[in-house]
Amino acid sequence: MKIDFGKVVLRFLGAASAAAVIGFLAMTGSASADEQIFDELRFGVSASVQSGHSRENGVYPEITALFDPFGYNETVGWQQFLRPRVHVGTSIGTSGEATQFFTGFTWTVDFNEKLFAEAGFGGVVHTGDLDDDGDGPGLGCRVLFHEYVGAGYRFTPHWNVMAQIAHSSHANLCDGPNDGMTRAGIQIGYKF
Repeated sequence: MKIDFGKVVLRFLGAASAAAVIGFLAMTGSASADEQIFDELRFGVSASVQSGHSRENGVYPEITALFDPFGYNETVGWQQFLRPRVHVGTSIGTSGEATQFFTGFTWTVDFNEKLFAEAGFGGVVHTGDLDDDGDGPGLGCRVLFHEYVGAGYRFTPHWNVMAQIAHSSHANLCDGPNDGMTRAGIQIGYKF
């Protein structure tokens, strides 16, 4: 019996990242309001929007935590651009495709109490294929740029939904293929 160690590693990394997020949430769940850690938590799912051999199969459960170290919540209007929030998250590969661990800055602009738009930029570490030798994107290197844009709607001051499209690639800054990963999805957010 032949064991595909690549698939075993991908599944282990996906399970480990989910366990780490659940454990972290359990540890921080007992914090009082004065010790608030997160500004917002988002849970969602995405899928590849690429075509041809670069298309990724399956869906990608996602979790993202946003932090407010620069005082975004104290600003209004276009001043929000000067104080981005920080995001950290994971997108878990479920069909042997790449799991991503990403971080960066998030800029959110409120159009009114209900509608908002968002853009994020940072980096990602992934478990995908580096070479262009089969189905799925050839990514060239382990660390990539990661950017996204989205539009959202707030149901209440705490609950929102956001549609987004995210892209990861190395912008031809390292050797190897640069097919990139482009995924679109939806996220439900809870703002503390």
